[in-house]
Amino acid sequence: MKKILTFNEINIVAKKLANLVKENTVIALIGDLGTGKTTFVKTFAKELGVLETLKSPTFNYYLEYKSGRLPLYHFDVYRLTDAEEVYEIGYEDCLNCGGITLIEWADIIESELPKEYIEIKFNYYAEEEREIEINVYGNKELEKEVGNVNFGN
Repeated sequence: MKKILTFNEINIVAKKLANLVKENTVIALIGDLGTGKTTFVKTFAKELGVLETLKSPTFNYYLEYKSGRLPLYHFDVYRLTDAEEVYEIGYEDCLNCGGITLIEWADIIESELPKEYIEIKFNYYAEEEREIEINVYGNKELEKEVGNVNFGN
């Protein structure tokens, strides 16, 4: 699914996905600087019930938040030089521990993504709009559920 959305509509999608996801869901976020990845994560986390103020994990690689409906593991792998380095920063420990794993710059570790995940691509379209593409890999049931999320409405 691909669509042009305003930031408000992107926030609506983030809220809907936060209410849809279950334990051990991985969401791979891909896009250039300033396309809305972190904004998406903040809205998603708030809807998930995370009480803490989200910070960018760029210098920590990942931060975890346990105050929401499910634990949230927020990764930013921008500074990795090799995909396999992700295992040195606790990635594998977070994948199947009952939470949600959100990964910014996930294309850097594409070869290490699990078999099942949601991919969201953010592309610049206009000052207040982005082209968003959502794909689900490895899980037909989840693909159907995500496909039922009405983009921006």
